[in-house]
Amino acid sequence: MSERADPPGRLALVQALVNTLDLETGGDALDTPQGRAPFGLTEDTAGPARELRESLRAALLAHAGHSPHRAVTPLGELLARAPLVVTVDPADGSAALAPVDDGPLLSRVAAAVAEGVTAGTWGRLKACEAPTCHWAYYDRSPAGRGRWCSMQVCGARAKMRRYRAKEA
Repeated sequence: MSERADPPGRLALVQALVNTLDLETGGDALDTPQGRAPFGLTEDTAGPARELRESLRAALLAHAGHSPHRAVTPLGELLARAPLVVTVDPADGSAALAPVDDGPLLSRVAAAVAEGVTAGTWGRLKACEAPTCHWAYYDRSPAGRGRWCSMQVCGARAKMRRYRAKEA
């Protein structure tokens, strides 16, 4: 949906997971083996991935100043279950959180969130405010006040609704 550039670092994983569900059509990429493959998921692990996806969506809506789209398990509760290790680069001494043994999706997402928090980019990953969209996008606007995944689609629709409401 979005014409925006991918987020930096491992936040692209978070964005990709959130965007596996098209709210407008109801299509869920995690329903198919092809849609699960990029995340290393099986049919049995798709349920917990959906729970994680919706908790992430709620956090991304909060980044944009919006209430959760529905009741979800708090993201912090889910991420607390992720097995992570601290890695240290011997060349420069930099440290990072990493999944244990390339870990399950939950660990990879937790490491991506930790990287985003450290880099100051986590808060710029947002969910579109359009209720039929909530697509994840990375807000690169100078003020960090982006509201829609696509100005040409969701933004234009919102502005047209406001305009029509004024005319009525």
